[in-house]
Amino acid sequence: MKKTLILTSALCSMAFAASAQEVNLLSWGGAYGNSHLEAYAKPFTAETGIAVNIADADNPATPIKAMVEAGNVTSDVASVEYADAVRLCDEGLLEEIDAASLTAADDGTTAADDYIEGGVTDCFVATDVYSMVEVYDDSKFPDAKPAGPADFFDLEAFPGKRTMRKGAKFNLEFALMADGVPAAEVYEVLSTPEGVDRAFAKLDTIKNDVIWWEAGAQPPQLLADGEVTMAYAFNGRIFDAAMKDNKPFKIVWDGQIYEMEGWVIPKGAPHMEDALKFIAFSTAPANQARAAEFISYGPPRKSAAAIVGNIEGTEEPMGPHLPTTEANMGNALGSDLDFWVDHDSELNERFNAWLAG
Repeated sequence: MKKTLILTSALCSMAFAASAQEVNLLSWGGAYGNSHLEAYAKPFTAETGIAVNIADADNPATPIKAMVEAGNVTSDVASVEYADAVRLCDEGLLEEIDAASLTAADDGTTAADDYIEGGVTDCFVATDVYSMVEVYDDSKFPDAKPAGPADFFDLEAFPGKRTMRKGAKFNLEFALMADGVPAAEVYEVLSTPEGVDRAFAKLDTIKNDVIWWEAGAQPPQLLADGEVTMAYAFNGRIFDAAMKDNKPFKIVWDGQIYEMEGWVIPKGAPHMEDALKFIAFSTAPANQARAAEFISYGPPRKSAAAIVGNIEGTEEPMGPHLPTTEANMGNALGSDLDFWVDHDSELNERFNAWLAG
């Protein structure tokens, strides 16, 4: 049996050795990448003998686009955000995935029917539901505690530097919620020039106090180092730091923005057959549920959500820590796929100009 090989080098210097049977997987690294290793890659290799080689990127969608356009595809499967998957599929850069090839639920329900809405598209199979959340260092605020988006922007009541993802997506929606726009109305407002102006105006109020991050591992590190007191970050990365490293980080679920993430196969993948086997295996309900025990991202299959157990290595249930848990969805906003497919380029161009200005 082949051993699982983990590669952590940057994609630009990455080279996968050719093999008769293997899957070259492009992931995000960190705690999220570890969930892919433990819940998917290791069991898949144990069952099939097919090696899984894992490499990391800050956002796998970017190198996938580059390698397909260059005609030099080295990855077989990649983990990408929902909107990126639709965009890449529309551009003809991904292989289509037949939903009939996916593993059915234990009761015989087809995978397509077992997924939440949008979980399976022509080129995308969801693996998890993650969210961007407001986070604070509890040790820095012994009295009043941040409780929602408005508090993130209140530097007087809750002093200290912030950290946010470098880009328009998530930040514009979060800014509007902080400015009083109800979650249900965010995209209606953001679809107007006045709404975009309003979001950037709100970001202006904290711009000089924000450290911008690009890799998901950065926010918990910035919090741990005391460089920031609050972060806007992936919920799973924060959960991992709080649980494994015993950091005093608290998640504010009010105003969370959730989205699905999942597998795609780049056009011209060198091991297409093995890639399809890996996707069918890893998205089976039991394996999705297992992945959720390593990192607090909710399974997008209904039958998987029902069987998520305890946090790995503990007797504590994972359920309360998932973004999809009912108690955490009170003022949640689902990321609008169509909006970002249509406006990602123009809004990121404006964001970069705003950041440089």
